Amino acid sequence: MNSNTSPIGIFDSGFGGLTVFKEIEKLLPQYDYLYLGDNARAPYGPRSFETVYHYTREAVQWFFDQGCPLVLLACNTASAKALKNIQQLDLPKMADPTRRVLGVIRPTTEVLGQFTQTGKVGVLGTSGTVRSNSYPIEMEKYWPDVEVFQQACPLWVPLIESNEHEGDGADYFVKKYLDQLFAQEKGIDTLLLGCTHYPLLLPKLKQHIPAHVTLVAQGEIVAKSLVDYLDRHPEMEARLSKGGDHRFCTTDDPLGFRKQAEVILGREIKAAGVHL
Repeated sequence: MNSNTSPIGIFDSGFGGLTVFKEIEKLLPQYDYLYLGDNARAPYGPRSFETVYHYTREAVQWFFDQGCPLVLLACNTASAKALKNIQQLDLPKMADPTRRVLGVIRPTTEVLGQFTQTGKVGVLGTSGTVRSNSYPIEMEKYWPDVEVFQQACPLWVPLIESNEHEGDGADYFVKKYLDQLFAQEKGIDTLLLGCTHYPLLLPKLKQHIPAHVTLVAQGEIVAKSLVDYLDRHPEMEARLSKGGDHRFCTTDDPLGFRKQAEVILGREIKAAGVHL
């Protein structure tokens, strides 16, 4: 990727955003992409509003410095705790206020109600996402008749970031949080994986949920929403470079990031280390 490109920036606290990038790449392969995982400071879930906002704002500025006119926060915690302030307070003050930052919560809630028959949806998320109440608030706007039950899963992201999510030890914590959620409401028939890391736990999750419950991951939803956004904003679409180039960066060890990213994406990649 050369210095004259204008890639789409995709940000996550770690590896989880790669599950979103993978789906975006399928639908929009022609664009250039720049991915950043803040692995050195993951997980974001337990951190305060102020800290997540500070970290995310640093990342967004880094993307802008790399020439990205459009940045997607492929992280529910960052979307819940930082997106609104960045959109309303920071962007208008920047040298180029036409740049845009998008999140994953709104596009998810716009369609989530379509999956439930009982009108009872469970949301599995980080502690930060659950505490923000972003999903109940947004669901009330689009699906006021749907009840939302939330469950924080604070150990799932650390398991994934440490590559322990496929081991037998992960089963205990998967079942623990699922049991706590269904103890709130047995009629839940739809489960949202409200963290982009969680699709990496799908094999474990399917072992511990009833067969009739629908699991909803965000990757395809967010990818389709991005397609729609670019269709509705031709002025932004025209600014994006189209070379099919991909660049992957991490704030932690590039070798460790590359190994995990290659498993998720199913192909070889190169990764670089950066400092925010």
